[in-house]
Amino acid sequence: MDFNIIKGILVWTGSGAILLFILMFVDSLFTKYKDFEEVKAGNMAVTSRLVIKLLSQGYILSVSIRTSNNLLEALVVSIVSFLILLVLEAIVRVLMRWWAKLDLDTGTQQGKVGYGLFAGTIHLVGALIITACL
Repeated sequence: MDFNIIKGILVWTGSGAILLFILMFVDSLFTKYKDFEEVKAGNMAVTSRLVIKLLSQGYILSVSIRTSNNLLEALVVSIVSFLILLVLEAIVRVLMRWWAKLDLDTGTQQGKVGYGLFAGTIHLVGALIITACL
C-alpha cells in the first residue's frame, strides 16, 4: 500500500473540508438572517437552501480538485468560483425582486419552502455553469 497516496488523500480532503467550512461561513455573512439559528428553529426553507448551497459548493470544490494539478490551484479555483457564485446570486436576487416581485431572502426566512428551494437552486445552477468552464 502506498502511504503517499493515503497522505495525499487526507491532505486534499482536509484542505477541501476546511475551505468548504470557510466558504459557507463567508456565505452566511451575506444572508439577512442567521442560517443556523433558523435551521435549529426548524425552518425547512432555510435548511433546504443551505443544504443545496453546501452541495453546490462541494460540487465546485470536487471539480476543481479533479481538474487541478496541485492543491493550491484547486483551492484558488474554488475561491474564485465562490466569488463568481456570490455575484451571480446577487444579480439573480435583484432581478427576481424587480421582475417577479419575489424577495427570496424574506420568503426563505419566513419558512416558505418554495423560496428556499428557488434560492438554493440558483446556487446549484451557478455551480453547474461554473464547473462546465473548469
